[in-house]
Amino acid sequence: MLEAHFIIFLLWAVMQSLTGVFANGIILVVNSIALVRQRRLASLDLLLSCLATTRICMQVLIFSIHLVALSLVKESVFIDNFLILMFVNELGLWFATWLGVFYCVKIATIPHPIFFWLKMRISKLVPWLILGSLLHSLISSGLQSKYMWSFYKGVIENYFSKNRTKTEDTPSEPFYIFIAELMPPLLIFLVAVLLLVFSLGRHTQQMRTMGTRDPCRNPHINALLSILSFLILYFSHYAVTVLFCAQIVQFGSFLFLLCMMISGAYPAGHSIILILGNAKLKQNVRLFLLRGKCCQ
Repeated sequence: MLEAHFIIFLLWAVMQSLTGVFANGIILVVNSIALVRQRRLASLDLLLSCLATTRICMQVLIFSIHLVALSLVKESVFIDNFLILMFVNELGLWFATWLGVFYCVKIATIPHPIFFWLKMRISKLVPWLILGSLLHSLISSGLQSKYMWSFYKGVIENYFSKNRTKTEDTPSEPFYIFIAELMPPLLIFLVAVLLLVFSLGRHTQQMRTMGTRDPCRNPHINALLSILSFLILYFSHYAVTVLFCAQIVQFGSFLFLLCMMISGAYPAGHSIILILGNAKLKQNVRLFLLRGKCCQ
């Protein structure tokens, strides 16, 4: 790797990590202050706090991968923490999926009994969804460590080997199991996005037909842009994970560095989108930054 590429990639990794930790840290601080003051936390804030926690952990782990890719840290550090990375990644994907479902249920208007039932109870279901996701990720990580660790370890060692060769005899079943485990949150999130787009599109068309101005147009558009932006980041992160596990990307190549940048942009970028798209968070962030300037 050329020295210029080394410096640029290192600076990018540091900037991504600091941005992600700062953005998610602000979400946690704002919601923690609200919890202390009100002695309760809204369902959306609880979900955002859990998501921000996984994002901070994910950002730190991704930064360690950057250091391994730059040969600043031994690959054994990554191998030792790989199962933690898998657990945090899957848990974060589930939390992000439920956040998309929450937005869909709260904003969309679909004339179906199941949807009405969800709209009335989604706030009470959030703690159970969080608990269920945590248990599912723990069980999944435990099974992977017992039955699939040899496969993962072989893939990682082959990736970071200087004399890397594509292993033809690597069993494909663990790879398919890994993909199957990541498919449910992706499919649920896609359904939620499509339902939200369909509902908002139909609502906008009705407002135009009636010739009236929709007072909720701007908040709805902001929510739609937020979830569509996250869909791009979500799918990109999913695709990068599949490419790495399939050993398609060659270590040290330009595509490898690009995939590393995309994987780091996912937890940082979506957190910034959440702050900009949430009026409460954006207002509290402004107050937080203003108080910081006053203290200086």
